[in-house]
Amino acid sequence: MQDYRSLRVWQDSRNLALEIYRLTSEFPPDERFGLVTQMRRAAVSVSSNLAEGCSRSGRRDFARFLEMALGSVYELEVQLDLAVTLDMASDDRSALDRCDKLKRSIIRLINTVHSEKDGKDPAPKTNRT
Repeated sequence: MQDYRSLRVWQDSRNLALEIYRLTSEFPPDERFGLVTQMRRAAVSVSSNLAEGCSRSGRRDFARFLEMALGSVYELEVQLDLAVTLDMASDDRSALDRCDKLKRSIIRLINTVHSEKDGKDPAPKTNRT
């Protein structure tokens, strides 16, 4: 078992979720149950899946949760693009760039987990992405 808080990728995902909450707080009120909810759920899902994966006893299970986290980042990226297109969010690329960085980090971590022999330690060493 690994302390998820020590993973840089989890820290980055948490920061992205905080940015999404701030960003969506400025969306129109009629989006409260639409895009706002979807974006917040996707953003929270990334760090939640990373944390849950760290609680697993095998690398294969950990990798499965990493893949779910990656899917949530892709989902969030599509929603951000839609928000920018609909002029609900500025096109400053900050959140989209964070998504891109997070995707690359999670993919590297998935590749690392898949390349290591299956064992009891579900996560790589601290500060690995």
